[in-house]
Amino acid sequence: IGERGQALSGGERQRIAIARAVLKGSPILLLDEATSALDNETEARIKRALDRIRQGRTTFIIAHRLSTVRDADRILVMDRGRIVESGRFDELARAGGLFQRLVTEGGFAQSDETGAD
Repeated sequence: IGERGQALSGGERQRIAIARAVLKGSPILLLDEATSALDNETEARIKRALDRIRQGRTTFIIAHRLSTVRDADRILVMDRGRIVESGRFDELARAGGLFQRLVTEGGFAQSDETGAD
């Protein structure tokens, strides 16, 4: 593993960080780009696990990938440090704002279960 995990890949470091957060048992979970360094298959597995882990916890997910927030109860869309939209994925994807533009430009189909973006 090396000192301070230097021999670990970015994805391995992220999985360890997520495991540490879960083992703490905190009622609040903060995930900052939790799946950014993962391949699509690993991302899907981590997302399914996180969906189970989120139950009964307040979870804040900071993400650039639309697939990461697909099932969020509430999405806050920020632009230049300000919240410009708030709502559920499907609502925001139809609202005509920044989020809809991101969905359209990213080629993310609203019914796409794989979360390809």
